[in-house]
Amino acid sequence: MAPKNTDPETPERPGFSRRDFLKSAGAGSLAATVVGVGESEAQTTGPRVVGPNEVPVTLTVNGKRLDLRIEPRVTLLDALRMRADLTGNKRVCDRGTCGACTMIVDGRTRYSCSTLAIDVQGAQIRTVDGLASGATLHPVQQAFCDHDGLMCGFCTPGFVMASVALLEQHPNPTEAQVNKGLDGNICRCGTFVRIKEAVMSVKGVARA
Repeated sequence: MAPKNTDPETPERPGFSRRDFLKSAGAGSLAATVVGVGESEAQTTGPRVVGPNEVPVTLTVNGKRLDLRIEPRVTLLDALRMRADLTGNKRVCDRGTCGACTMIVDGRTRYSCSTLAIDVQGAQIRTVDGLASGATLHPVQQAFCDHDGLMCGFCTPGFVMASVALLEQHPNPTEAQVNKGLDGNICRCGTFVRIKEAVMSVKGVARA
């Protein structure tokens, strides 16, 4: 080891030798190599890649099994409207802001225009097409008719599904609960008052 500099007029050189530099450079290269190997292994052991071509997708919709072949990028809304002829729920904004496409997935409302069909395999999916029993409307559907809670009708399926989900969770909801349960849906015709009246009139909806 070099002797310590005792001359106050001579600045002391940093204690970092060429050997220290080479050691640190070698350690850095080794670390980079290890990280590279880790990333490579993560890529080979990561999630299985599917697509981009059509792949088999199995959905359970309104209690029935539905086998489709679709591209992984296809949304739940498009899969059901374009491939299964379930056209009750509407495509309006197509960006998850208006709620017209609302469906119930495993008991919770979902914007089907921004949900990939391939991601809800194994889930219980309910659409407005499956609410009625033959010629008998679901209580929520009947209430919307009785209270004139619709105008152009584009938002109605989403409002109906959101209302069903709300009433299954809160059979006798307060006005505040109705406001919160439907705040993800928009009626551009402005029939909110009638919609709220319809929902508040429905009592005791059983959980599906």
